[in-house]
Amino acid sequence: MSLIKRTDRLPFLLDDFFNTDWLGGTNVSKIGFNTPAVNVKETDNDYTIELAAPGLTKDSFNIELDNEILHISSETKSEKETNNEGKYTREEFGYSTFKRSFNLPDTVNAVKIEASYENGILIVALPKREEAKVQPKRLIEIS
Repeated sequence: MSLIKRTDRLPFLLDDFFNTDWLGGTNVSKIGFNTPAVNVKETDNDYTIELAAPGLTKDSFNIELDNEILHISSETKSEKETNNEGKYTREEFGYSTFKRSFNLPDTVNAVKIEASYENGILIVALPKREEAKVQPKRLIEIS
């Protein structure tokens, strides 16, 4: 069984529209839509979600499990103020947010989900339940 990707953003039709070079080379879809790339890997014992989010800290993430739906989100704000000898003041604001959601299969052991953040990649380990793991081949004797 595989994880089903859910997205909480505008339909991809709008992405296609905004990716068109209407404004002389400006890629409008990148403004406000910074959804990180995700890899989902399955092994015999678990699923692993790898989310590329460089430049963040582990405290930037919020991971929630709600009725078999895993929500991964982040919101960062930064404010910088530069004053240049009283002639002018310039303020620069930065704001970045995203939310990714995944429907978890019944085979995931929700109690043992773990997450770590290393080298710009958030890694979420979703272990499978014992009964869902591939059992080794065994010989059954006839009595």
